[in-house]
This record gives sequence, structure tokens and C-alpha cells, in this order.
Amino acid sequence: MDKRLIGNKGFTLIELMIVVVIIGILAALAIPRMTGASTRSKQGEAAIILKQIATYQMTYRVDSPTNSYFVTGATANAAAPLAFTALGLEIPPSARYDYNIAASGAEYVATATCDLDGDGYVDTWTINPSGKITCTNNDVTNTP
Repeated sequence: MDKRLIGNKGFTLIELMIVVVIIGILAALAIPRMTGASTRSKQGEAAIILKQIATYQMTYRVDSPTNSYFVTGATANAAAPLAFTALGLEIPPSARYDYNIAASGAEYVATATCDLDGDGYVDTWTINPSGKITCTNNDVTNTP
């Protein structure tokens, strides 16, 4: 047996460099996917609150003597959680989005807007009386 191999323990510089390169490649693939998943999970807030707005709008219209939807020029968000109290909805203090309701006659559109990742591109979601939620601007993919 070769005496040079006895007592030599550890890794060579090449082996360590290969491990570092592999970790770098894995990080380059994983980090963008994780941030995208985090942003997509934040979009769930908009869907939940917009569905609540749609439900409360139906109730409001049934109870309204003029058979009309709730309308306000106010924006509801974490700073102004009581803007939709006449509708029966309070925005949670952890809300990221700003919510607006525009209505005319037998139609309304509730909108949720937020810049989720601070890139200047606004995430926008809407819901109509039929309950259809639409993403008009997607901050995750930066596409309309």
C-alpha cells in the first residue's frame, strides 16, 4: 500500500469547488421559485376579500329598497379598514391590497390593487356581480 495515502484525510480543492458550484446552481434555481410562490400566496388575500365583497353586495342589494349595490368613493385597506362598514365588511389589519367598489345600476366592479414585491408593477384583481374574479395585471409575472 502506498504510504502517501495513509493518514491523508479530507477533500481536495477540486471536490470542494464542485460542491460549491452545485450549491450555486441549486440556489439559482430555487430562490426565484420560492419568491414567486410567496407572491402568489399573497394574491390569495385579494381573492378571499373580493369574494366576501361579492357576497355582501348580493345581500346589500336584496336588502336595499332601490335594489342597488353598495357604492362608495372610499378606498378600504389596512389603514382604513372601516370604509365598507355600511356593506358589513371590515378589512383585516394585515391586508396588503387596496379595495375599491364602482357601481352603476345593476352592475358593480370591486377592485383590489397592490404592488406585492415593490417593483413598481401593480397587481390588480377584479370581481363582478356574477362572482368572476379576473387578474388584469399580474405582479408575479409582470403581465396583464
